[in-house]
Amino acid sequence: MDLSHIFNSKKVLVAVFYAVFAFSSFSSFAKAQQQELATTSEHEAIESLTEEEEEDITKIILHHISDAHDWQFWGHGDHRVALPLPVILWTDKGLVTFMSNKYPHNEKGTTVFEEDGQSLVNYHGKYYYPSNTKNKEGQYLELDESHMPTNAQPLDLSITKNVVSMFISMGLLLVIFISIARTYKKREGKAPKGLQSLLEPVILFIRDDVAKPQLGYRYAAFMPYLLTVFFFVWINNLLGLIPLFPGGANLTGNIAITLMLALCTFILTTINGNKNYWGHVFKPHVPWWLYPLMIPVEIIGLFTKPIALTIRLFANITAGHILILALISLIFILKSVFVAGVAIPFVLFINVIELVVGFIQAFIFTILSALFIGMAIEEHVEH
Repeated sequence: MDLSHIFNSKKVLVAVFYAVFAFSSFSSFAKAQQQELATTSEHEAIESLTEEEEEDITKIILHHISDAHDWQFWGHGDHRVALPLPVILWTDKGLVTFMSNKYPHNEKGTTVFEEDGQSLVNYHGKYYYPSNTKNKEGQYLELDESHMPTNAQPLDLSITKNVVSMFISMGLLLVIFISIARTYKKREGKAPKGLQSLLEPVILFIRDDVAKPQLGYRYAAFMPYLLTVFFFVWINNLLGLIPLFPGGANLTGNIAITLMLALCTFILTTINGNKNYWGHVFKPHVPWWLYPLMIPVEIIGLFTKPIALTIRLFANITAGHILILALISLIFILKSVFVAGVAIPFVLFINVIELVVGFIQAFIFTILSALFIGMAIEEHVEH
């Protein structure tokens, strides 16, 4: 099958992100190791909980799936081993930069430190301008009724764990698919070979079962985007299941990432919308006296599509991570070896399910993107 028109030199920079199968070999490793990461990295914190402190399990789980200024490998407290990352803050006194391990790992807001003449305080991984006096809990913060700081914050431009994970996935995709693009160029008209033969069935699947049915004869123009978004989502879903570096980041479970992906689809849909598409929005096929009702509904519908894309991917990926960690936490909450005998097999089972969910969510995001774009470019048909 000749796919050289997809991998030509003009589209290499967008087509290079079409990767993931190289990581499916890590799937079995992820199944066996996921519970080891959670028990190793959170064990010391969980086992010290009393019955009155069991609600802290929620904080531990949320901390595990959230973004961070360093990349934790294992341990807790003084025995914590992590890769420090650059903290970049735009403050009232200009740009402030330092490594995240430069100051003691205190995220309770009880310690004020100074960098480049700017005083700062760290509270749960976020940096704030400190208050002049301590509150009743010894924190240099003013908290509202929900115990959230009301102090002003500098603009955080840091290279966080999720940012590094995104760079890693992009780098892997570049390395893998630049080589595949070159192979297509050299072996034009010949049978696929090596990594090219491994990924071609997936490329054909996106082309024949996603792009063509939704986009018709104009599918080729949108293939680079659809392939890019599919493999970007899939590879990061798989990396999130690998408990060891460079895996373990919850990138596609970060709503900022899913929002930007959805915005890309929204922009493509908007700029490619034809007269027929905008006619359905501003001149819907209903009696004229229903226009005041239908036009606002149609306009709202333009924005609910990217919102649905954003929330669906974010919620499904995050829910999987939370479920795995919650099952492991039962062992430490109930303090029973019998619970471990039930929880660990369930964790392994959910991990296998997550491998399938990772592919399904990438597929759903891609096919819905193709559907929305197809609705925008659909030609008018007389009835």
